[in-house]
This record gives sequence, C-alpha cells and structure tokens, in this order.
Amino acid sequence: MKIAVLGAGALGCAIGGALAEAGNDVVLINRNAAQVEAIRAAGLRMRGPSGERPVAVRAERDCTRLTPMDLVIVLVKSFHTQEAIAAATPLIGGDTVVLSLQNGLGHEDVLAEAVGRERVIAGKTYVGGVMLAPGHIISGTEGKETLIGELDGSDSARVRRIASVFEAAGLCTTVSTNIMGTIWDKLLINVATGAVSGITGLTYGPLYAIPEIEATAVAAVQEAMDVARASGVALSYTDPRDAWTKAAAGLPQDFKTSMLQSLEKGSVTEIDFINGAVVRWGQRCGVPTPVNATLVACIKGIERARQAR
Repeated sequence: MKIAVLGAGALGCAIGGALAEAGNDVVLINRNAAQVEAIRAAGLRMRGPSGERPVAVRAERDCTRLTPMDLVIVLVKSFHTQEAIAAATPLIGGDTVVLSLQNGLGHEDVLAEAVGRERVIAGKTYVGGVMLAPGHIISGTEGKETLIGELDGSDSARVRRIASVFEAAGLCTTVSTNIMGTIWDKLLINVATGAVSGITGLTYGPLYAIPEIEATAVAAVQEAMDVARASGVALSYTDPRDAWTKAAAGLPQDFKTSMLQSLEKGSVTEIDFINGAVVRWGQRCGVPTPVNATLVACIKGIERARQAR
C-alpha cells in the first residue's frame, strides 16, 4: 500500500516506520529539515523492546515531489490540520483515503471540507513514540491498540483493508462501527485533565490532591457527556468521575499533560479541539457548556501571556 504520514513526528515515525518495515511504500512528511535529512542519510532509527534497528523509508519536507497515495495518515498538531491538508493536494487521487489519528475532536470536519467527507475515516491510537534526536525514536507499538472506522459507523471494505495492513505491520488494529463514540471516549480523558493541568501548572500528583480541581474537572466531563448524548453519540462512560480516574491510571505523579508541556514551551495548545470542541458541539445541539467555555478562555489567556514574553 502507498502510504503518506502527514506530520511525521515521534508518533508518526513509529507508525510509519512499522508500516514501512512490513513492506509498504511509505513516505514520512515533516517540515523539520534536520528530521528529514537524518532519515535520508541513515534511515529511521527505531528503538524498541527487541533493540534498535534502522528502517529504510522515504522522507520529505513537503508534498511537491509526491504522487497520489492509497492512504494519507494525518498526525499533525490539531491547529495545523487545515494548513497541512491544503498543502497535501498532490497526495490525493481518485481512491485516496485520509485517516486522522490526531488527538481531540473536529479534525474530521476540517479534513472533510478540504478533500470531501467520503474520503475521510477517523481513528484513535494508543501507540507511543519519543523523539530522541532527528531521525531517532523510541517506538511504543507493542500491545498498543489502534481503532479506526467510517464516520457514519458503516463496516466498509476499505477500513478492513487498512486494518489488515496495520495488523500485518504489528499494529494491533480494531475496526470500530462507533468510531465517533471512541473519539468522544478519548476526548473525555483529555477534557478531564488537560486544561486544569495547563491552568494550574500542576503535574498529576498535586493536581489530584485538590478537591476543588477534581470538582471542576468532573463538571467539565459531565458537560461533554451531556453534549455527546444530545448529539446521538454512544459513549462507554456513564459516570464522569470514571474519566477523571482513568486519566491518571498507571501514570506517575510527576506526569505532565501535553497541554501543560505546550504551555511551558510557549506553544499554542490543542484546546480548540478538546474543550473548545465540547463548546462548539454544545452550541450546535443547544447544551450549555459554561465550565468548558471558562477553561478555554483561561488557556487562551495563558497562551497569549506566554507568547508575549
């Protein structure tokens, strides 16, 4: 299968490297010149439980020299989605499928507007990756599940084909007929801790020790659950506290959410595709979301203050 990974950071390299190693024609696309040159010079160096090995895979900084793909996997940061897919026109052919494996909610709408909703499928992955140096990653694919599915919940041949390609590459992949429910389930985890951690600057240990923070987080999750149900989304959660509890399961007390890490680096966060998505969907279905709206406002204020330094 001809596959392009749009946004080949640590996670994109872990997935793309596994697919390339299994014999697929893969190209990793990353704007970072050092990353691309390192992969071109020595292959993608992947470290895993069985040791380290180089994987031969193509790498490009943009799509200008590329031709249409069978599959485009989108893994850019949420706020770069529109820009990235607009620049990916050479990758889109008559039968190209575009798969978002990004965090948060709303990317599927951005992608659908750019390439047509009929081309877009969605997914969630628990695969991990850590960037050690340009072209050198720790790959966390073993036993980590990926779920993919059609936006309308249908059981299609194309999704099953993609799942089989992933499985053959050692990527444990399940076809979901409720992928939007899966996305919302994961969103609830991010809603529970991302914003409150970013606002307070706290790691999980002290964050979970403050009852007022827990109450705020649970209220934000409850709003999100109310919005999902009003929108006809089937969730696996029935109690908002379960999302708050699961968010910290198995993680150390010094764990930092990605939102806190982004703020500490002075970067824009993915708030618009997490709590902000809850607010937008709430407006569509007439469900009030004051807690999430407040969290969004606070994060945006912190973003502006840090960028002004």
